[in-house]
Amino acid sequence: MQKLLFSDRDSFKAQALFLGKKINLQKLENYDCLATMPVMVKVAQQGCAVLLGYGAVVLFNLDPIEKVAFLKGLSSLVHDSFSQPEIEEVEVHLNVVENERVKEGKIFLRDLSVERLQIVADILAKSVVLSHYESSIAAVFDQIEPFAASLQREDRSRRQSRELLRQLGTTLLVQHKIVGRVEIIDKPELLWESPQLENLYLRLEDEYEIRERHNALERKLELITQTAQTVLEFMQHSSSQRVEWYVVILIVVEILLSLYDIIFKQ
Repeated sequence: MQKLLFSDRDSFKAQALFLGKKINLQKLENYDCLATMPVMVKVAQQGCAVLLGYGAVVLFNLDPIEKVAFLKGLSSLVHDSFSQPEIEEVEVHLNVVENERVKEGKIFLRDLSVERLQIVADILAKSVVLSHYESSIAAVFDQIEPFAASLQREDRSRRQSRELLRQLGTTLLVQHKIVGRVEIIDKPELLWESPQLENLYLRLEDEYEIRERHNALERKLELITQTAQTVLEFMQHSSSQRVEWYVVILIVVEILLSLYDIIFKQ
């Protein structure tokens, strides 16, 4: 039997935040647990929150003061928190007559059950994570463009090359780790126990373009990887050329020393 929430309300706000790289759910205490997979806890008198281990949290029906208090209490469990968390908001409405859908930026649900809100939270959390990394990838592309142009010039700096490689390496490591842990395009485990909610999940996934955005992010990551490999090959080639010149210079010096010995010792 599904447990219903907010029996005295037919609409409220949902807010997703990407707080950091990880939330230690094992140390979560002093909250009434409403569900697992994903974890949902009761917050204040009329609100609740869904927490995802990969660093996102989705708040339902919390006023600003309750939100600040909850996030403050949660801060000690967040690892490598972001100074400016990505945030996404939406209104959730109860509509028992029409089909469950997203319309005009609002989510309409047949009932306000724990399971349905878990599905909503799963999609909103994935969306806010994608938004975060879409922004960071755009910043990396801004760095790649001038460097790609510099490959055609002779005044390129090896220091700039090394710095770009370091930034690209760090970015790629973070992106692959976080995007992999979030499992963007995987369906939540909840659907195994509640298959009747799959249509709702698919509608929300389509509305927020989760798969399309994930695929676009993967393509950009692949392009960044190719760029990094090109830079590395260029640096290795330049290094090989310098080594070859060093060898030539040593040979010339050795020949000159031999000639000196031959000429002056005779």
